[in-house]
This record gives sequence, C-alpha cells and structure tokens, in this order.
Amino acid sequence: MASGHRVSISTPSGGTEKILMNQASVSTFPVTDPVRAALAVTQRGCEELLPEADWVQKLARSEATRTPLRIKLGLDPTAPDIHIGHTVVLNKMRQLQDLGHQVIFLIGDFTSLIGDPSGRNSTRPALTPEQIKANAETYYRQASLVLDPAKTEIRYNSEWSLPLGSMGMIQLAAKYTVARMMERNDFHDRFKAGNPILVHEFLYPLMQGYDSVALKSDLELGGTDQKFNLLMGRHLQIEHGQEPQCILTMPLLEGLDGVDKMSKSKNNYIGITEDANTMFAKVLSISDELMWRWYTLLSFRSLDNIAQLKNEVAQGRNPKEIKVLLAKEITTRFHSASAAEAAEQDFINRSKGGIPDEIEEQTIRLEAGPAGIAALLRQAGLVASSGEGNRLIDGGGVRVDGAPVADKALKLGAGSYVLQVGKRKFKKVTLIA
Repeated sequence: MASGHRVSISTPSGGTEKILMNQASVSTFPVTDPVRAALAVTQRGCEELLPEADWVQKLARSEATRTPLRIKLGLDPTAPDIHIGHTVVLNKMRQLQDLGHQVIFLIGDFTSLIGDPSGRNSTRPALTPEQIKANAETYYRQASLVLDPAKTEIRYNSEWSLPLGSMGMIQLAAKYTVARMMERNDFHDRFKAGNPILVHEFLYPLMQGYDSVALKSDLELGGTDQKFNLLMGRHLQIEHGQEPQCILTMPLLEGLDGVDKMSKSKNNYIGITEDANTMFAKVLSISDELMWRWYTLLSFRSLDNIAQLKNEVAQGRNPKEIKVLLAKEITTRFHSASAAEAAEQDFINRSKGGIPDEIEEQTIRLEAGPAGIAALLRQAGLVASSGEGNRLIDGGGVRVDGAPVADKALKLGAGSYVLQVGKRKFKKVTLIA
C-alpha cells in the first residue's frame, strides 16, 4: 500500500474519519499556469475538492505526460428523466472534458438493484430490472445534451459487479468495518431513531466504491449527499493497491422556489426534455437572487463575465435582461439557438397578452347549442372545474381570441376560438354542432 499521511474529517457521531492525503505515488510535477487554470475550472461552484494537493499534482502530471485523467460520474437510473438540477455535475464533467480529460458516464444498472440509501430515512424501494433497463435507455441520451458524446466513455457497473460473485462480494465486505459504516449520516440517524436498516443497504457504498477500482478513476464527482460513497472509492482503491481518486462534491441546486432542492416531487424543477417555451419561461420565473447561483452552477460563461453582469445590475441595468440571457443559454443548450429566440418572442407575446404561433388544438362537439365559457375551459383542460373558470373570469384572467372575458354568462357557438387562461395557458378549440 502506498504511504502518505492521514487527515481527519468529522462524522455525525462526533468522531473522525481518516482519509489518506498526498500519496507518495502521486509524483511531484511542476505547477504551471495551465495547471492553475485547470484547478480554477475544477473548483468553480464546487462544495469540496479532496484532497486538493493531490488533484493539483494529478493535473500537473497529466500536463507533463500529456495523459488525460480519468474522471467518473455515476448515476443510477431510478427515474426516466433528468432535470437541470442533475446537470450541475454534468456541467462540471463537460468543463473537465473540454480541458482534454477522459470522462466516464457510469450507469449504475447494478447498484440500482440495491438502491442508494443516501439522504434516506427509510429503505429505498428496489427497482425491477425492467424498470432499470427502461430508465437507462433514456439517461445517456439526455446526458449527451451536456456532454460531448464523441469524447465520453459509457459504462455499466454490472460489467464488473455481476462477475464479482458471492465470494468476491464477501471479500469486498471484509475491507470495511460496521463501525465505520455506521458513521454515515443516514445510517447513524436511522439507527438512532430506531428505523430499520437492511443489511443489503451496506452493500451500496461498497459497490459504488468498487466502481472506482474497476475504472481506475482519478476523480469522482457527486452531489454533497454522496460524500461518504466517494470516500469509499478512495478507501477501496488504496486497499487494491491503486492510487486513490480525488473527490469533488457539487452543491444541490435549489429549484424554482429558491428554497428546496430541485425535485419533481416538489414540482419546482425544469426537465431537460421540456419544450423550449416552457423551459425559457420557467428560468425567467426565478428570483433575481437565485439567478446568480444558477449562473455559477449552470452557465458556461466565465466567472469574470458573470462578475461583469453583476456589476452592470449594481449600476442600474434591469436584472430581467440578465435573466433573459441565462434563459436563452439554457434553452439553447437543450434545444437550439433558434428555439431559444422563438421562446423569447413567445414569452414577449404572452406578457403582452398576445397569442403564440403554435398552440395545442382540440375539437369539442356541442351537445345542446352554444356552450358556457367556464364549461369550455374545463373541457379544454385549462381549468380543473367550471367553478375555477368562473373565479378566473372574475379576476380578469380569461381571454377569448385575445379579448378579456368579463361576463361569466358568455356562450360560444360553432367555430374556432383561442382560449387563454393567465399568461401561459392557451388552447385553440374548434366547436362543432
């Protein structure tokens, strides 16, 4: 095993966890300006880089020997879609990819069978192999909207986890103690609260750590909730005689509300497959304060450029103009520049009460003559009930063909109409007798 010195980090139980720093196997190379620039790219927006000194030397060695570093990100396909909160780490991968390093997009098809206990106060329900396969098929396609597919190595951890077998699993489990495992936040808290911890959950951090051994990774990325698992990778690499990886944790992105982390369950998210108009409008809905954090974590603009934009706002520039730039950048990334331009114009039209060029259409048959406007709004799916439609009419929030509806008794006969609720909900309905 390589020599070095250990430093301590605090654990939830009040003890310390030792991690090996400054491995002798990371030889000393000169730290040049390009290495310092690469370090700055690595650290942008990150929560922690451990051990920083080792990473600097890995970068220096890479430059001196012209050998790309192996940078790993693992994602379990627990859901079919990715939202832009997931792209915080993908953006970092792309930045390091653009520096010439080899990025590895690891799909955790094996670890998904176990279920990641990170941040959980109960056992995560296991997914079936069929669910995992279906989700995995969409994961990389969506990640490719951020990463350069031609320069990305795609791997599945079942490649080495399944051949490990029961004997290999036992040998792997022998490389970590139960006491150390119980220092993990979620395990510690669940045990203290009397909540059950199933034995198979201990396998998850071991198997994620073993991924680093199999891939011989130099750096592993993850969210702040993944720190224990990332450190496990270092530990197991040392146990297997490898130079240990460095770890880089990225913060969890706050959602549209600016309070909770972005999550589909909280409906404060932007899906990367959402249509361009919705994506653009959602970015513009965030607060001016949250905008700057999104710039740091989601934008590919330089920090100097972002600082310049901040200064312009301080000097009196309308922050909405800066938010529009962010909305266009994000929409362009997941769609195209032309789609972003069209989304901006669509937003302007809606803000002015205008009618977008492309609207979902629906045909409704009139059963007994002209239909009341509130009932039509409900049939068109623009409101949940006729009562809600009437309340919106009272509040001035309903338009027909761009004109405000003031009379709840309005009835529409056969013909085509554009129904509008609020600024962003439209439906073109054709009423037939």
